[in-house]
Amino acid sequence: MNSSYLLSVVTFIYGLAALLYVSGWVFKKSLPARLATWTTLLGWIGNTSGILLRWVESHRMGIGHAPLSNMYESLVFFSWTIVVIYLVIERSYRNRVMGAFAMPVAFLVMAYASLSPNVSDRIQPLIPALKSNWLIAHVITCFLGYAGFAVACGISIMYLIKQRENSGFVSRLLVHFPSQEVLEEVMHQLVMFGFLFLSAGIITGAVWANSAWGTYWSWDPKETWSLITWFVYATLLHARTMRGWHGKRIAYLSIIGFIAVIFTYFGVNLLPGLHSYAKG
Repeated sequence: MNSSYLLSVVTFIYGLAALLYVSGWVFKKSLPARLATWTTLLGWIGNTSGILLRWVESHRMGIGHAPLSNMYESLVFFSWTIVVIYLVIERSYRNRVMGAFAMPVAFLVMAYASLSPNVSDRIQPLIPALKSNWLIAHVITCFLGYAGFAVACGISIMYLIKQRENSGFVSRLLVHFPSQEVLEEVMHQLVMFGFLFLSAGIITGAVWANSAWGTYWSWDPKETWSLITWFVYATLLHARTMRGWHGKRIAYLSIIGFIAVIFTYFGVNLLPGLHSYAKG
């Protein structure tokens, strides 16, 4: 079994976990939710094994680099980080309903990596600019930030749904939802976590760019949109801390921020720039 096949299997395991979480939420049954947690853990173990196996395969091919260098590998790692963060949140707050809003994201990310004809799963040699120890630091910090924002977006959607609690049908779906206060707390913590690591990712990327191209900042499309995303979340944190914004406005800013993340990650790859290698 090679890494691509194993990671394809993980895609379906994550899909099953997402389905079980949604089923447990909609039908208000504890058994599907418990099974979902164990299924998610199984998928994460497979995801971890796939990343390690791909690293071993790279060494066997004489290439020998961390599997973080192209679109396929970054998607696999993105999914891995989302699941890690979600499992920590689930364990901390003892609430599995949040999985119905987090695990579908992990599944869709893996599905895009495994099933999209536009994403190649081939192991390729690094281009000269990527042969740097800063590669691992930059990718890990950026995707930890992205994953924090992804789960925060799911929690933000939960918060907005929770606001409609007085609606008859909706109220029946909210039996096991955390309180609005807890949802806002989780949302805020995840945004702070993501903002910290996105900031570290931008800094490590700038240092890496200087070593590779002789400049810390070149206004490459991905650099520009990373900065825009950083400002969106900086605005959110400033509005909450200094302006006293809470609730719905913060939830909407969190969702807007994640839209900016998605465009930073996917949209700008369609534009020419120093990050065009990410198409591979």
